Amino acid sequence: MIFTHHIGGVFHIYLSVLFITKTSVEQKILGYETIIGIETHVQLSTLTKAFCSCPYPYGSQPNTTVCPVCMGHPGTLPVLNSKVIEFAVKLGLALNYGLSMTSKFDRKQYFYQDLPKGYQISQFDIPIAIKGFIDLDLPVEFGGGHRRFGITRVHMEDDAGKLIHSETGSYSQVSFSLDLNRTGVPLLEIVSKPDMRSGLEAAEYAAEIERLVRYLGISIGNMQEGSLRCDVNIFVRPVGQSNFGTKRLMVSTLLLVAFTG
Repeated sequence: MIFTHHIGGVFHIYLSVLFITKTSVEQKILGYETIIGIETHVQLSTLTKAFCSCPYPYGSQPNTTVCPVCMGHPGTLPVLNSKVIEFAVKLGLALNYGLSMTSKFDRKQYFYQDLPKGYQISQFDIPIAIKGFIDLDLPVEFGGGHRRFGITRVHMEDDAGKLIHSETGSYSQVSFSLDLNRTGVPLLEIVSKPDMRSGLEAAEYAAEIERLVRYLGISIGNMQEGSLRCDVNIFVRPVGQSNFGTKRLMVSTLLLVAFTG
């Protein structure tokens, strides 16, 4: 299912699969170029959730691995899982980051069906790691060459629940069920700089992040299961222009990247 909405000058597209043609995103049409940045959410392979002792085995019966802490019941207090910090430091070092000797958590307030607490525990002004980069050698069939993509920050946060949409019905009569098992599962969000200039570069970047988190042993990195998800920010601007303007396209919760000829 695909649906869009427009908030504050940003177009959001929610979908599960994105097919990128080799020609449509690479070529500069009528003097314009594509600018891409990616926010990657990495679900960590810890035994328990970020701030409580609930496990999260993928595929469990809905709403069976929850507790008053991850549900945000009054009077409960979160206790940070130390493995989350350990995995964040591992990733930060692998991405050539400067690690913060002091860090803190913040409440990100928003309201949605899959967020029982009414807020997300995240990091805003003092993330765990800042100013990193990742180096890639692009395949010859994609033009080859060495590219360095800057990464602004890595921060720790907890995940929300999951809406399971029905496969029947029209867009005007969509029904869904709510599974809160994923609520409170630890995430690391990797925010890249807008350094990518084509869909091919973006796909190679995402694939390298997937390989890296698997190699480090911090995540399964399975996009199809949602343990690695990407929000892709796409800008189009005249060639030679330095600013991005006010309009951008956000492809949210990208679970698979494929190419068509």
